[in-house]
Amino acid sequence: MKGTELYDDPEFLRGYRELRQARLGINDALEIPAMAAALPPVEGLRVVDLGCGEGDLAVRLAEAGAAEVMAVDASAQMLAAAVPHPRVQYVRADLAQFNVPRGFADLVVSSMALHYVADFDALAGRVFRWLRDAGAFVFTIEHPMVTAPMVAADCVVDDYADEGRRERTWFVDGVVKYHRTIGTVVGVLRRHGFRLELLDEPLPTVDQVAAQPHLALHRRRPPILLVSARA
Repeated sequence: MKGTELYDDPEFLRGYRELRQARLGINDALEIPAMAAALPPVEGLRVVDLGCGEGDLAVRLAEAGAAEVMAVDASAQMLAAAVPHPRVQYVRADLAQFNVPRGFADLVVSSMALHYVADFDALAGRVFRWLRDAGAFVFTIEHPMVTAPMVAADCVVDDYADEGRRERTWFVDGVVKYHRTIGTVVGVLRRHGFRLELLDEPLPTVDQVAAQPHLALHRRRPPILLVSARA
């Protein structure tokens, strides 16, 4: 099941929303604060949010002063539940085909979505064209240590060099993600002209694990790769 249809599957969507509502995932504890720290000041910027889901990040950016946020997602169900905001425009589109004019954006962001995209190289090239001079591309993806194994396991990293399609069971069977090494992610960005500003692996602190034991796994191997690059 690919990203374009995954979040419209009722069984998957029910499990995903229960996880987010219970705050048992990595989003609230790790990804959201790490992304917030990596973002440039957004006052007055035009932003594109790729894989916006229900619009949490898009609305946070608008409330922080972004002049306009174009928030893009393939899921009709996620967009139907998105929080409205006068400076957020929601667009339903597959990221593999989505495009905007050259120089359209000051900032492009994506939160835990690009590991569903088969052709990261093509997407990075489009993002570079969308950005104005010195515009930023800030995104998080599942860490390659998580996506690497052909057969998913808690902490066994295997088949790291064999990039490409992976199928996982996550609420439903057959969830399709794409594994790329850290070197490939950085190399693609540099080849398209990006200048790397930040490469980070957000991890829970010892105190966070003590308060939320379900985070212990994520000290054994990093769950997230965060990248910030400039055009």
